[in-house]
Amino acid sequence: MSAPTVAAPPLTSQLRLLLADLTAPGTPGPAPLPPQRDRPRVYLSAPGPALGEPVAAALRRAGIERAPAPSPEVVLVAAARTVDEALDAGPALDRPGGRRLLVVADTFTAAGVLRGVRAGALAMLQSSEASPARLAAGVRSAYHGEGRLPSGVLVRLLSSGAEQYAPQPRDPVPVPPLTARQTRVLALVAEGHGNAAIARSLACSQHTVKNVIYDLMARLQVRNRAHAVAYGVRTGLI
Repeated sequence: MSAPTVAAPPLTSQLRLLLADLTAPGTPGPAPLPPQRDRPRVYLSAPGPALGEPVAAALRRAGIERAPAPSPEVVLVAAARTVDEALDAGPALDRPGGRRLLVVADTFTAAGVLRGVRAGALAMLQSSEASPARLAAGVRSAYHGEGRLPSGVLVRLLSSGAEQYAPQPRDPVPVPPLTARQTRVLALVAEGHGNAAIARSLACSQHTVKNVIYDLMARLQVRNRAHAVAYGVRTGLI
């Protein structure tokens, strides 16, 4: 008698589980960086100049140095129309492990993001939003092994299809409510804004922003900004 076939979980469930794993305590990241280099360099990979040149121009405007070849200390920026195309055009990107990888793509699908995260791309940007400032922030996130996915992309991906997320009996902890200001700050963090930009958007001081972030992280019981964003998306806070 043959063993019963176990169906794979829906794609959005796989994506949620993978994001949960990536933000869980003890999740391994890229190897430690040499202390003497605090300005990350990048190696740009693209299937053609039409896709690579806009990103190259934004990197130049951001003052980010390009490396002649990929290496463990260099952030690999893979730019293409889709995540799959970016990964296919890059140098051996489907090998799992702590590489420093930033994907810049026109469109995202749940399958593409899942493959990208498994390939090591904790940082992804939509091409239309890849300004020099956001590209620099994405490079820094990839360099330090921090998650950075556009909140709009995450919300669409994690809510796609008919599947609805509901806490299981083994996860009875209710989602703690956030104030309107905390929710707004969390959404801005998810979009890649730093404290200074958030302070300008909310017409307050950076000190106030720091306090709001500290309070919401304590309320959500998360370890860092990336963990807060992933938690907020998974639970519908943003």
